Amino acid sequence: MTVLDTRPTAPIDFLSLEITSSCQLTCPGQCYAEAGPSQGHGSMTTTDWHRLIGEAADLGTRTVQFIGGEPTLHPDFAELVEHALSVELDVRVHSNFYKVRARHWPLFEDPRVSVATSYYSDDAAQHDAITGRAGSHAATRASIVEAVRRGVRLRVAIVDHGDGQRAEQARDEIQALGVSAVTIDPVRAVGRAAGGLLPSTSSLCGRCAQGKAAVLPDGRVAPCEMGRFLGTGNVREASLASVLTSPEWAQARASVPARMSADPCGPDCGPSDDSSSGGGTCQPMG
Repeated sequence: MTVLDTRPTAPIDFLSLEITSSCQLTCPGQCYAEAGPSQGHGSMTTTDWHRLIGEAADLGTRTVQFIGGEPTLHPDFAELVEHALSVELDVRVHSNFYKVRARHWPLFEDPRVSVATSYYSDDAAQHDAITGRAGSHAATRASIVEAVRRGVRLRVAIVDHGDGQRAEQARDEIQALGVSAVTIDPVRAVGRAAGGLLPSTSSLCGRCAQGKAAVLPDGRVAPCEMGRFLGTGNVREASLASVLTSPEWAQARASVPARMSADPCGPDCGPSDDSSSGGGTCQPMG
């Protein structure tokens, strides 16, 4: 009997799991996911996420990223992280660090877990205007200080909107707090940052689906979080392997234009950079 190999021809080393669209912030001038306080957790159930994590491990995925929205708002966030660790996956959590619950700090301290967050300015008023939430600068900064104190593996992306934003000063501030992995990433025209325009592959870094993929809250699989408009297949209806070996997935991969330059990934994609140098290239870990 011939056994068909359903493994993807291009292995997915890094899989982002967008487990919720809920977020305490509104970020009116950015947010690729258009998340916010009024958004929910999507149609993927905790059972669906458990199954998907197991499938990813079986396919050879090495790292899963929990992202949103704000992933820690999902009621079963800790359970899902622990499940990923139990099947020997490395974990990255992309949190806004607005409020970190006490029970989550031990998870973040696990040496197999790393955390990424975004920051905007050393000026509180400027930072809060970008997030749409008063007090977010103080809360996020306090969480960064606590993460450093606890020895959490932390990466911070300064999301630069231009127009006089104090991005360089913000980087200096975060480095002075003890974070060495700090990048400045430009906003890309996806989600709210598109200003109502239709999404375009020209806004992508060109490395979507190259060793990475993202699963959205409704189960659709996209080449990356930023390339969500290229979502195809659904892991609620089919296995991850079948989606990644489908003609539709191959077409989605092919639709992302290759770039010759080492353009950095965009705002919320930057923290999920897996290059060994941490330079924002979004390449899978080697």
